Amino acid sequence: MQSFIYDVPGARVLFGVGTSERLGEELQRLSVQRPVFISTPGRRKDVEEAARRLPNMIAAVHAEAVMHVPIETISAAKEVAQKHAADCIVAFGGSSAIDLSKAVGLQCGIPIVAVPTTYGGSEVTPFYGYTEGGLKKGERDRRMLPKTVLYDPALTVTLPSNVSGPSGVNAIAHCVEGLYAKNANPIATLFAAEAIRALARSLPIVVTEPANLGARTDALYGAWLAGVVLGNVGMAIHHNISHVLGGTFQLPHANVHTIVLPHAAAFNREAAPEAMRIAADALGAEDAAQGIYDLILRIGAPVALKDIGMPHEGLDRAAKLVMEHPYYNPRPVEYSGLRQLLENAYQGVRPA
Repeated sequence: MQSFIYDVPGARVLFGVGTSERLGEELQRLSVQRPVFISTPGRRKDVEEAARRLPNMIAAVHAEAVMHVPIETISAAKEVAQKHAADCIVAFGGSSAIDLSKAVGLQCGIPIVAVPTTYGGSEVTPFYGYTEGGLKKGERDRRMLPKTVLYDPALTVTLPSNVSGPSGVNAIAHCVEGLYAKNANPIATLFAAEAIRALARSLPIVVTEPANLGARTDALYGAWLAGVVLGNVGMAIHHNISHVLGGTFQLPHANVHTIVLPHAAAFNREAAPEAMRIAADALGAEDAAQGIYDLILRIGAPVALKDIGMPHEGLDRAAKLVMEHPYYNPRPVEYSGLRQLLENAYQGVRPA
């Protein structure tokens, strides 16, 4: 067996239908009195109701999180937390709300409890992403990790199919890149393969039977494992491209990850054959890149950048930005190959 380092701090996780009802208990465990809930505007009613149910606590609500976490939203949320004299943050929602919460929690030095409602995985990673000046940036610090994560599949039932599907493929992207990461290790590989299997079998059911709690539970389980992979090992060209496209061109986060993933997998196919074999087996496919593409078609998610607002004239700029801010990748990234990858993703062609 290869030498490796596995360095993941322990986390308290409550998983199962109804666990969100135990939020008050978890906050009491932390001995907090003045939590502030952070969510997107679409979850305002949910967090207001959750705040009302808290025992003997004074809660505030800041439902202003938005996609890609513009740096201005961090300042606004921090001001709300400070005015409320918050001693805890409840991150309620998807990656936008959770990343914003981690930024504020880290800057204010207060703990976070996360209640994720999508399959992004940010709740178990020690970093957050934000945008500043048209560029996607990030901060990494273990102090921002939530003290408790409550995974309640019931909270994902209202997630529309056109959000559930790409969100789940985003989680698969964490796993695929985790398999060929520079610091990949056998434990993260086990998690990645199991997560891909869970997501591949559950997502087609989730998008056709949104109220199927069994499938929702399976998908959330896969997303949790995928988040652990994301937080434990580095990412590569797929995330590099996705961060550029999302941060610079303001494209929807999960849709970008969904569209780029099969082409990134094809790009790295020859350089990471064992990783691609493990991914293909987990998908039940002969080829990982094609298996991912076919799964995307099956769940009705977008396959072309041109269909989600990417301008064709922006592809050259995107390629240059990726080259200027490179991530590790198992295959050396040269401009021509990168530009072709982006062209394929723009057109939505099936990987060869």
